[in-house]
Amino acid sequence: MPAMIEITSWLRIDEDDLIWKATRASGPGGQHVNKTSTAIELRFDVRNSPYLPDDVKDRLTALAGSRMTQDGVLVLFAQGSRSQEMNRQDALDRLIDLIRRATEKPKPRKATKPTYSSKLKRLETKSKRGTVKSGRGRVKFDD
Repeated sequence: MPAMIEITSWLRIDEDDLIWKATRASGPGGQHVNKTSTAIELRFDVRNSPYLPDDVKDRLTALAGSRMTQDGVLVLFAQGSRSQEMNRQDALDRLIDLIRRATEKPKPRKATKPTYSSKLKRLETKSKRGTVKSGRGRVKFDD
């Protein structure tokens, strides 16, 4: 049986669907960073995942933004630690957090109308502003 990663009580993803790649981290760091591959690139094919419902896929795509490729693959890059294992855990934690946030259904917006007093206040402010602006025109002398 494949190892499953628990996202929520009702949602799990297969660990075999994750593609891990170790690369060299960018930035300063001296000799250590130049010779070890401690940075981790995690890829997860959201579009073709059989474990995610369609509405979660849509919300995850929106949440991921530029981290989502056009093919529907989520790419996370972790290079904060000098340890490859810690970067691997960081990338996995970020993936789980992102999917958890995508499982939360947004609260439906209730349409509201502005109150009568707020309408009056807005119109009063507009007329005051118009009076101020009309006073900025050319000065006319009555002779």
